[in-house]
Amino acid sequence: MTKKTLITSFNTKYNTAPFRIIQTEDFLPAFKEAIKMAKKEIDTIVNSPEKPSFENTIEALDFSGEQLDRISSIFFNLNSAETNEEIQKIAQEVSPLLSEFSNDITLNDHLFKRVNTVYNSKSELNLTTEQTTLLDKKYKSFSRNGANLPEDKKTQLREIDKSLSTLKLKFGENVLAETNKFEMLITDEADLSGLPEGTKEAAKQLAESKDKTGWLFTLDYPSYIPFITYADNRELRKKLSLAAGAKAFKGDALDNQANVLQIVNLRHERANLIGYKTHAHFVLEERMAETPETVLKFSNELLEKAKPAAKREFKILENFAKSLDNINRLEKWDGAYYSEKLKQKLFSLDDELLKPYFKLENVIDGAFTVANKLFDLNFEEIDTIDKYHEDVLTYKVTDSKGDFISIFYADFFPRSGKRNGAWMTSYKPQYIKNGVNSRPHISIVCNFTKSTKTKPSLLTFNEVTTLFHEFGHALHGMLANTTYPSLSGTSVFWDFVELPSQVLENWCYEKEALKLFATHYETGEVIPMSLVKKIKESATFHEGIQTLRQLSFGLLDMSWHGQDPTSIKSVKTYEDGIFKNTSLYPETKETCMSTSFSHIFQGGYASGYYSYKWAEVLDADAFEYFKQEGIFNKKVADKFKDNVLSQGGTENPMTLYKRFRGQEPKPEALLKRAGLLK
Repeated sequence: MTKKTLITSFNTKYNTAPFRIIQTEDFLPAFKEAIKMAKKEIDTIVNSPEKPSFENTIEALDFSGEQLDRISSIFFNLNSAETNEEIQKIAQEVSPLLSEFSNDITLNDHLFKRVNTVYNSKSELNLTTEQTTLLDKKYKSFSRNGANLPEDKKTQLREIDKSLSTLKLKFGENVLAETNKFEMLITDEADLSGLPEGTKEAAKQLAESKDKTGWLFTLDYPSYIPFITYADNRELRKKLSLAAGAKAFKGDALDNQANVLQIVNLRHERANLIGYKTHAHFVLEERMAETPETVLKFSNELLEKAKPAAKREFKILENFAKSLDNINRLEKWDGAYYSEKLKQKLFSLDDELLKPYFKLENVIDGAFTVANKLFDLNFEEIDTIDKYHEDVLTYKVTDSKGDFISIFYADFFPRSGKRNGAWMTSYKPQYIKNGVNSRPHISIVCNFTKSTKTKPSLLTFNEVTTLFHEFGHALHGMLANTTYPSLSGTSVFWDFVELPSQVLENWCYEKEALKLFATHYETGEVIPMSLVKKIKESATFHEGIQTLRQLSFGLLDMSWHGQDPTSIKSVKTYEDGIFKNTSLYPETKETCMSTSFSHIFQGGYASGYYSYKWAEVLDADAFEYFKQEGIFNKKVADKFKDNVLSQGGTENPMTLYKRFRGQEPKPEALLKRAGLLK
């Protein structure tokens, strides 16, 4: 196999990625070749003798670089889900090349002149709504990326972008290396007191797989979360909690403190260079929120509602820990443990009681059934397309007429080459070209507990909502129906992108949905309604604490990016100052969140972490509409599909939302759902 496979149309069923024959060493030459090809396409646009028009400039630009985009999506998805040293090395080499190529486009004077000509004549062009959006977006992609700068400043911008692309990668690699490096081997069975049988079995299996005797625990979520939640041994909970909190904060080769400071300073410098006060001002211009002031006002209003509730909940938790185990000072490694015990006491409900009803395969089928009832989608597992790892499941998605809608990949279990957490991504976008609707290839990646010798993969309720969340993003990608690839699927304002994912989580709490898939893995018994009632009642348990936590992350993000960071010398001191107003637990000197806050320093959430809460307002308001009409009401589902899921970024999100809902979202639905409205 040569780079040729990567730079031509894939000769595969449904045009899927030929993972089986892609060699890691093929990527770098393929990237270089694809960049050359894409540059040629740009030259063709620039050198066209025809007068600039929407078709020969804006449209041509959006459809250029298709093969480069495909190689990039395959490569960077592998770097997240199935990486190794070789891939990481290539990523370090390729990222500056891609950054430079992106700058070659946005800083190309002749190209910008053509775009500008079309932009200035848009009132005479009789464009559709989608075309108008694309034109605005293309124009802004130049103006917001330095097209109006003098030459010396353009050179400076290129240097900044190159450095940022490398720093962000380095940040992520350090976090992954730190996660993989930590192991806690337990050899005394007494130290496992409190842990569920399934957790112990998985830890034993993990130890055996590494030729060790005992029970092995790591910082991977399926290992970390049960231990921190159930282990009676407080010292070991502390050890694990501090290890997680100290990731990339040890002053060694994997330390991220300097990377954090460099990233925020370069982002600030870049924003100033192109005329914005801060990075947050730059980012939020293209968000529903529009300004940092709006985000802070929104966050602080929610904080005002949540903080008194959080303090009350924390006080009760402190008293409970004191009465139970004579704990005089509740620490970070105690929170999940005593919360779980208190929850069990109040609701007689714990994950171990629920897990038998949430066998992974059944939950997947449940998500598919919900998608079928709402949006007429059918999922058929197929083995005729390549996978990048044997654990990956592959599906062909069709509609009620049997028409092909999408390819869907699902990757559910942790492994050493895969970063923590859960995400949705795409291997190929949807678009319409020459009258053909080219359908998308969508993927979700999670980190759930693998089946053991005696038990199938059983999910905690939190994992069930995680699966539905990512599947909601996937539906946004699968149901895309737009003309242009850059406006398709999840290519929407960042604070709107979480609406489809978060709204789908609501079905996990409804008995009408749960009875479709929540059946006991041994007896086949449907989850008892008494348990469903408890799930609903416990849904607002510690909502004040959870809201405070989420808001604190959003405020930390806005603080790093919403002001001049040049005078910040210590990441830890700065972070502690920001958390002062939202922290409930005593500070630990060994830990620092920013050094492993991948969402904002590696992913795309810089100045956007608030969007989870922002989208919660939208999702609570949207689900209220479903509840009024019935959670499987076709009329409401069709309106959601036609006005939100299929539209991508073709129109302003508030316009799309109001077309679906008939009104602007109101925060009351969220406050009511969270139990924060008295």
